[in-house]
Amino acid sequence: MTSALETLTPNPEVEAERRRALRALLCRPLLTAAETPEDYIVVRRHTEWLKQWLTEFPAWSLHIDRDLARLRKIPPDLLDETRPAIDRTSGICFSKRRYALLCLALAGLEQSDRQTTLAEIAHAIMELAASDPDLQAAGMSFDIGNYDQRRDLVHAVRFLIDMGLLRRLDGDEGQFLNRNGSSDVLYEIDRRILAAILNVSRSASSVEMAAETNIGDSLPERVARLIDDPMTPTEDASFQRIRARLVRALLDDPILYFHDLNDEERVYLDKHRGYLLRQIHEATGLIAEIRREGIAMVDDDGDLTDLKLPENTTEGNLSLFLVQWFAQISKTNSRPAIPVSAVEEHVRSLIQVHGSQWRKEVREAGAEAWLTQDALSRLRSLRLIQIAGNEVVPLAACGRYAPNNSLNGSDNEE
Repeated sequence: MTSALETLTPNPEVEAERRRALRALLCRPLLTAAETPEDYIVVRRHTEWLKQWLTEFPAWSLHIDRDLARLRKIPPDLLDETRPAIDRTSGICFSKRRYALLCLALAGLEQSDRQTTLAEIAHAIMELAASDPDLQAAGMSFDIGNYDQRRDLVHAVRFLIDMGLLRRLDGDEGQFLNRNGSSDVLYEIDRRILAAILNVSRSASSVEMAAETNIGDSLPERVARLIDDPMTPTEDASFQRIRARLVRALLDDPILYFHDLNDEERVYLDKHRGYLLRQIHEATGLIAEIRREGIAMVDDDGDLTDLKLPENTTEGNLSLFLVQWFAQISKTNSRPAIPVSAVEEHVRSLIQVHGSQWRKEVREAGAEAWLTQDALSRLRSLRLIQIAGNEVVPLAACGRYAPNNSLNGSDNEE
């Protein structure tokens, strides 16, 4: 299997620049000339190569103009909920409700003037939620007088500030939150980013036109069409879909487990594994760690890793202790199912031993419950465990954290 890209033999300096450009886009899929000028310049310099590589391998599109670069990433699994957006200030993960508020805020901003306020965004959300029967049926509403709902809105707006879509001109979100919405915040809207932020395969207007003709009239059907791959169903397109799914998983997921692949994907990977891993390594610098159960692309530099283990925080330390415990249990049971209540009990014992070195609140009564949930969420995001009802199922990669760094079936595959 060969690629048109392989006919190009750039010098090492050009290869390093291309790698830097692609890594910058993987870290931050929306780059602006104003916020990240150095990365933006490198991306723009290598636009042609980036577009070719991204089209051929993960089948992602790249839009570049004089002000911004937008990588339109599609995850390998659209139903994966293990890695939500995280509020930078609080560290709290986005819930489905916060995502809904974020989308409604964006819809409201489309109708706004060049400047807007936090109160105006809130009122636009209330009007949009109240006017949509599907949202009402789903229980989606917004009350500016409710503290928790204002907090969700503030986190959504701060996300847009971090994206560069909103620029704060006056005021403070904390005052809006704590003063029952009576203290406002003024923003300037960057309409270039607003236009580029939506990541879909089809325009929303085309989906609405189809809905008017009763083609997929329900909300879930409309959402499915927004993200549906419009590729023509041919044999070549089928292979391209398989390649894209595999490369997306290798780039985005901590681990690609072989048992998650269907028969066609497994056959394709068996045949083209060396080629795909070489292409990813040359383009990104990621190094393949191949085990009997799957493949992990390791980032020695660490800047492509959004969640690390170990990590020098209370939650990071606890997560490491837990995964080591799971690995020990897995030595005598190839696929144990550990009750969450047993995990909480183990966390309680860890607090007694290590709590003096952790944050003060972990020593409060009942802290083991939320600490356990936080640690399990981290380990699930890292594809180290699965949650099945009220039980935790350690996955094969836990073996990397066992005291002797080995598990049955986890040997390196060379």
